[in-house]
Amino acid sequence: MKLLILGGTEFVGRALAEDALARGWEVTVFHRGRHPAPPGAAVLHGDRTAEGGLAALADGEWDLVADTWSGAPGAVRDAARLLAGRAGRYAYVSSRSVHPEPVAAGATEDAPVVEGSPDAGDVPYPQAKRGGELAALDAFGDRALLLRAGLIIGPWENIGRLPWWLLRLARGGPVPVPGPRDAGLQYIDVRDLASWSLDAAARGLGGPYSLISRPGHATMGRLLDACVRVTGSDAQLRWIRPETALSIGVEPWTGLPLWLPEGPTREGIYEGNAEKAHTAGLRCRPVEETVADTWAWLRSVGGRPPLRGDRPAVGIGEEMEARLLAAAG
Repeated sequence: MKLLILGGTEFVGRALAEDALARGWEVTVFHRGRHPAPPGAAVLHGDRTAEGGLAALADGEWDLVADTWSGAPGAVRDAARLLAGRAGRYAYVSSRSVHPEPVAAGATEDAPVVEGSPDAGDVPYPQAKRGGELAALDAFGDRALLLRAGLIIGPWENIGRLPWWLLRLARGGPVPVPGPRDAGLQYIDVRDLASWSLDAAARGLGGPYSLISRPGHATMGRLLDACVRVTGSDAQLRWIRPETALSIGVEPWTGLPLWLPEGPTREGIYEGNAEKAHTAGLRCRPVEETVADTWAWLRSVGGRPPLRGDRPAVGIGEEMEARLLAAAG
């Protein structure tokens, strides 16, 4: 298989490239040159947001194009149109965020989606992803595979959610965590996303697929226990009531990454229906493996994960942590 990845050097794109290279595929990555490409991949440079930025893609044919773009949909439109006659299929990494909030528990791919346009400029993330989907569909039709990922974690994570917990727990001592301990988590390891996506594209699948583990694949307690074990620290988890954390001003999801209190937002993110993808072969590795491999990667980069500059920082500071610990008693 000949694979072209628009991106291919960070997180999801890198996982796609590394998985394809391990299969013996011929991989080309098209990117701006800000990060090194995976060893073994051919490289084309260009900036798809600049005039003439797709010039490096003027020639060449590929069996599959994988696109990880999350900005203005017009960039997906231009690339997809340019490649439609020279590529067999187009896999667009979208998001379950295309479903407007609140998303009902158990929502499938058929749930309503936000309005979007392939011609849009800078728009909010849900509309950007929906516009990207429409751009891929407009150019490739049923040859477009829409990968609606949920929460993505694993090695090379450039948002910082799981890395924040690992680095904080590695420092040891008492660590406040809003309960309940058995609150379910639903996510996908980036490598499982990559593996299934390449398999699905090679099989000729098209249309939207929600890519997440089944609800309850892990719990907050199980994930954090795994973090303590792999770091070898003396951290002690201090579980506190969710309402206490909220009253003190902790921001769910960003202040304490991955944490969401009970309510519609939690149901939409952690109780989605992904049976379509699981029936088509999606397999999700144990949370302990994801945690261990992410920690190994973090150590390899000196505990300094390369974070995206277009996303807000995650985590709480010492002052907020002290207030939470005091409330925990």
